[in-house]
Amino acid sequence: MNTALLIDEVRLTPILIADPPLLNTQGVHQPYTPRLIVEVVTRGGVTGIGETYGDGKYLDLARPLAEALPGRPVSDVNGLFALASEVCGDSRGPAEQADAGRVDAGGLRGVQTADKLRLSVVSGFEVACLDALGRTLGLPVHALLGGKVRDSVEYSAYLFYRWAEHPDTGEKDDWGAALDPAGIVAQARRFVRDHGFSSFKLKGGVFEPEQEIAAVRALAEAFPGRPLRLDPNGAWSVPTSLRVAEELAGVLEYLEDPASGTELMAEVSAGTSVPLATNMCVTTVPEIAEAFSRDAVQVVLSDHHYWGGLHRTRELAAVCRAFGVGLSMHSNTHLGISLAAMTQVAATVPNLDYACDSHYPWQTEDVITARHTFRDGRLDVSDAPGLGVELDREKLAVLHRRWLDDDGAMRERDDAAAMRKADAAWTTPSIPRW
Repeated sequence: MNTALLIDEVRLTPILIADPPLLNTQGVHQPYTPRLIVEVVTRGGVTGIGETYGDGKYLDLARPLAEALPGRPVSDVNGLFALASEVCGDSRGPAEQADAGRVDAGGLRGVQTADKLRLSVVSGFEVACLDALGRTLGLPVHALLGGKVRDSVEYSAYLFYRWAEHPDTGEKDDWGAALDPAGIVAQARRFVRDHGFSSFKLKGGVFEPEQEIAAVRALAEAFPGRPLRLDPNGAWSVPTSLRVAEELAGVLEYLEDPASGTELMAEVSAGTSVPLATNMCVTTVPEIAEAFSRDAVQVVLSDHHYWGGLHRTRELAAVCRAFGVGLSMHSNTHLGISLAAMTQVAATVPNLDYACDSHYPWQTEDVITARHTFRDGRLDVSDAPGLGVELDREKLAVLHRRWLDDDGAMRERDDAAAMRKADAAWTTPSIPRW
């Protein structure tokens, strides 16, 4: 083994990044969101970077994995999974384990399990290892995954109902509120002007379904022929889901997670011709068989953060291709490292059937030296070694200092807690809400 490819050190840097007051069915985004930056340093002096969720439960798993990696080959990304199972285990206490059946507020991505938490941690390490390996070999990450099949990747405008300011801090940006169809259309027009997006996804589950139907119809009128999607994060009952699907048949490209769980999604699917997408009921390999055999979903939104990295994203793509299920990509509140990783793996997937989601335009802070730029709603695929992005250590230090200075209120994402700043009686709604 070339000793230059052995891992010498792993650095973990938790940070807090600014987040606007975006609404979803569980509440509203807090002013700051935790992320974790992973640096893998080889004995050859090359540093690779990765990014994942930064809540405490992820940090608790990341630390022992970071301690166990030195001395192992940076190319042994398959070994990360076995190592994570060995050294991480389920480090949560009884209360946290009892909480594992709840929907994960950090990504609204179905129920939590110990395996999902580990995979989300491993994903950041795998990306960092691939970045370091690519830099060492002088190859882009897409070459390490088999080579790109496209030179650019299409992304979709991610629209949110939102407030003009955070209720506890009063912090504002230049977007203003968007709480009705006119506000959503104005938001979409700005995304088109600034980034050239040609498809639109609305985060729903916030208001009564009729209001969200009206917003989608307003988008269809403002942008005729453009692909539209609506995602209420499982907030609706089966009858409500079917009613909305009937109202928006021929308008929606797909309806994402209208109901919660495979069983209810299968009922909705059986009653509508509108394609159903998910990033909640198909989030791990064991969930695939039931969802596909019951035709509960026609589109899977992959996310390398919780599937365990870029290689496993490609494995998911192959399974979807075998079963004739469409594929796109889900997004969380990510920075430029994760967007670079998404773009690299998306470039290698032949059956990427829909434009990918991305929160990135909402994030005003980053830890890379040059922000990504969307052109006509697309990102060019970098051919530079590794991910093609460079870490800005000054920015990283500033965001880490914010994390250190926090009293703990923002270190765990909690949309319901943020909502209680505006409505003290708010509790996480039971599902279905409508």
